[in-house]
Amino acid sequence: MEISSILLGILFVLNLVFAVIVIFLERKDAGATWAWLMVLFFIPFLGFIMYLLFGQNLSRRRLFDWDNIKKVGIEDLIEEQVSEIKSGIYPFRHEEIARHKELIYMHLVNDDAVLTQDNSIQIFTDGEEKFDALLDDLSRAKDHIHFQYYIFQKDNLGRKIVQKLAQKARDGVKVRVLYDEMGSRKTRKGFFRELIEAGGEVEVFFPSRIPYVNTRLNYRNHRKLVIIDGNLGYVGGFNVGDEYLGLKAKFGYWRDTHLRIEGSATLAMQTRFLLDWNHAARNKVGYEACYFPIVEPKGKAGVQIVSSGPDSEWEQIKNGYIKLISSANHTVFIQTPYFIPDASLLDALRIAALSGVDVRLMIPNKPDHPFVYWATYSYVGELLKAGAKMYIYQNGFIHAKTIAVDGEISSVGTANIDVRSFRLNFEVNAFIYDEDISKQLEEIFINDMDKSTELTLEGYHERSMWIRFKESISRLLSPIL
Repeated sequence: MEISSILLGILFVLNLVFAVIVIFLERKDAGATWAWLMVLFFIPFLGFIMYLLFGQNLSRRRLFDWDNIKKVGIEDLIEEQVSEIKSGIYPFRHEEIARHKELIYMHLVNDDAVLTQDNSIQIFTDGEEKFDALLDDLSRAKDHIHFQYYIFQKDNLGRKIVQKLAQKARDGVKVRVLYDEMGSRKTRKGFFRELIEAGGEVEVFFPSRIPYVNTRLNYRNHRKLVIIDGNLGYVGGFNVGDEYLGLKAKFGYWRDTHLRIEGSATLAMQTRFLLDWNHAARNKVGYEACYFPIVEPKGKAGVQIVSSGPDSEWEQIKNGYIKLISSANHTVFIQTPYFIPDASLLDALRIAALSGVDVRLMIPNKPDHPFVYWATYSYVGELLKAGAKMYIYQNGFIHAKTIAVDGEISSVGTANIDVRSFRLNFEVNAFIYDEDISKQLEEIFINDMDKSTELTLEGYHERSMWIRFKESISRLLSPIL
């Protein structure tokens, strides 16, 4: 009896200590604080273990060192663009870009996101088409291939890509592969043996200090970037794996959105890759002219490559989303697999809908993370009340992360609309200032509506008590999902 009392006392003290840490030291937002306090209160033994694995803040130190990138001249370019936009003399090439100078300025000042205005963009929504194009572009690489994915599966597609990369390495092309350990937890470096033996380099982001035990379950590198010869890049939602080709019965057809970009925006993508690589790798990469070649203009699309992560003070991508939504006069079309907005983003969408803007949201019909799915449903209900339209995609699983506003400006990348993407993961998005691309994304959304069912406010109110219960519990936990 005495031992039990002592253990309970120790448990109470530990819970109290962690409660103090959550409230006073880590300075979490109020929603996350109450969610963790609830976990600690209701699960007293496992709660603080869960907190150690999931809840610790990454200190706001700068993880990525600009020193090796300074020679690119990017700092001077940023200062020049900021100064010229501020004084109203920046040479915007198209009116549709100039109309969004406040958003461009915000990304420049808060994320060093250089504006480029000479890009050609191709949109992929099908995995087969995207990876066929990627493999074809890899075949034509002459100098280097920089390849970064959150998930790199050791399956047929993964092996096919490793074989292609190894072939290019044997041909004398410099190949670097960076993947996230938690996202690719079934994959080990041995899977890349053929590539490494051919002279390629492979590194892991935030690897385990103890084999098979990674205490950094948060703060994962969710970015997907490929840069080929410094003048061609890929960014978007597809990872590397057979499921992204629609070959896994659990999900069926995989509907995603990915971009192939030619133009100066690839230089910003290159900078992002090298910063991530130098954080993870033993063999650091300094400035070399071959990585930042003079890029010939390929089109007219304005692009900013915007990054965010838990090491930064501002939630750059989320703030970009809010600014996009706030600028809308006619339409806001959003596709996302998860919809767990914080109060600021939810208010922006609600205000847009209440102001008469045609706000449409498309989410999957099946969960890959149950709590996240039911939390999504709870927030969907709030937007329906404000007059927004909701569509449940029925043709497999939709994983796209896209926003298109007024058929004029858009964003495509790796960031979902949830707390994890905004605060915990390292993400990257292309913000696009171009009518052609934005209208294409709107048309894609409208075509997907034919494969979706609309969820009306009346239909939402008819959901069962069991669904309402799951929504309520998931909503309480949403700040830490």
